[in-house]
Amino acid sequence: MVAVGVRRAGAGGRFGAVVVRRAEGRDARRLTRLVRSSRAYEGRYAAMVEGYRVGPDYIEAHRVFVAVAMDADVEAGVGGEARCGERVLGFYALVVESAELDLMFVADQAQGYGIGRRLVEHMQGEARRLGIERVRVVSHPPAEGFYRSVGARPVGMVPANPPVVMWDRPELAFLVGSQGEK
Repeated sequence: MVAVGVRRAGAGGRFGAVVVRRAEGRDARRLTRLVRSSRAYEGRYAAMVEGYRVGPDYIEAHRVFVAVAMDADVEAGVGGEARCGERVLGFYALVVESAELDLMFVADQAQGYGIGRRLVEHMQGEARRLGIERVRVVSHPPAEGFYRSVGARPVGMVPANPPVVMWDRPELAFLVGSQGEK
C-alpha cells in the first residue's frame, strides 16, 4: 500500500531536517493514523484501510522505518507527536521473510517533496544490507506510477480478494542486489 506523489524535490526546504529512523512501538498510533487518514484510500478504496492498525507488535516483527521532520517548534503531545521535535512525514515496512514492501505511506501534506523517493532509497539500502536482491510490491493501483518512477518493474497483477480488496492490484519488483538497481 502506498500514498505518495512526487511533484517537487527538496523535502528539507519545506520540512527542515528530515531523518529516516527505525520505528518504535510508541510510533504505532501515529502510523495507524497516517494509514487511516490517507486521501489515497478514500471512496472505493476506503474499505482497505478501514479499521487497519499498525501495532507495536507489527513494528517489532518487521523492519519498519519512519521519515520524520525534526522541528524545534513541535512539542511532545502536540498534534499526536510521540517524540519532542518530530513530525511524521511517512513510513515503510519491509517484511524480510517474504522480501516484500508491505506498507508505504507518505502524509498527504508531505507528498510531492521527495519523501516517498527517500523512503524507497532507504528501503533498497536495507534490503541490500540484508542480502535481499528482489523486493516485491503489491501496489495500490493509483500508486503504480510512483513505484515505476522510482525503479520498480512490473511483474504481474494480483487478483482481487473480496470483500476487502475488490480490485486487481499491480505487482512490481525492485531489483536491489548486484543485478538490479540503477
